[in-house]
Amino acid sequence: MADNLEGLKIPEHVAIIMDGNGRWAKKRLMPRNFGHKQGGKVVEQICRDAYDLGIKYLTVYAFSTENWSRPQSEVDTLMDLLREYMSTCMENSQKNNMRVRVIGDKSKLDEDLQQKIAALEEASKDYTGLNFQVALNYGGRDEIAVKKVAENYKNGEFTLDQLNPELFEEYLDTKGIPDPELVIRTSGEKRLSNFLLWQVAYSEFYYPEVLWPDFNKKELIKAIEQFNKRERRFGGV
Repeated sequence: MADNLEGLKIPEHVAIIMDGNGRWAKKRLMPRNFGHKQGGKVVEQICRDAYDLGIKYLTVYAFSTENWSRPQSEVDTLMDLLREYMSTCMENSQKNNMRVRVIGDKSKLDEDLQQKIAALEEASKDYTGLNFQVALNYGGRDEIAVKKVAENYKNGEFTLDQLNPELFEEYLDTKGIPDPELVIRTSGEKRLSNFLLWQVAYSEFYYPEVLWPDFNKKELIKAIEQFNKRERRFGGV
C-alpha cells in the first residue's frame, strides 16, 4: 500500500476537532479570520487524503453550539466562509464522488445557508466515495437531549421495553453512520468540547501538537500509525 501503510489497519471513521486556526494566524501577526480561511483549505485537501488512504467516513467539527459566544465579527466571518465552502463543496463532491452530510441544529442558521446545505446533501446523497460529515451548530449535549425520544414514546412509536442503545441511536444526527474509531484534536488540547459525546464511547484519541492549518497527509498518517499501536478491548480483557 502507498504511503508506508502496508499492514496497518485503516480506521473506517475518523473524526477531527480542527483546533488552532486563531493561534496559527496570531503567530503570523495576522487576524484570526486569516487562520479560519486557511483552515478551510486544509479541510478540502484532507478529504482527498482520507479517501486515498482508505478512510470511508470523515467527520469534522466546524462550528459548535458554543461558538455563537465568540465576537460577532468572527462569527459573521465564519458564516461567510461556510457559505463559500458549501458552494465549493458542491463542485468537489461531484468531482470526487463524495457524499456530504451536515450534522447539528441547522434551523438556527440563516435561511440561505440552510438552502445551500439542503442542496448539497440532496445532490451528493447517492455518491459512493468518501462519506464526509460537517458538524455545524453542533453540540453533543444538544444532540442527545431526550425530547425527541420522549415525544415518540408518548406517540406510541415504541415501548419502554424496546428502548435500548440501538433504538436511541436512531434519534441521533449520525443515524446510519458508524461510530468514529479514531478522534484527532489538533493543537495539543486534550478535551472533547461537546463533540460526539455518545459516539466516541470507545474511540481512540490522538492529540498532535500541530495547529490545524498545518495539518496534512503526513500528520494524518502519523495518527493512523498511533491508532495501530492501541489495543482496543471495548471493555473486555
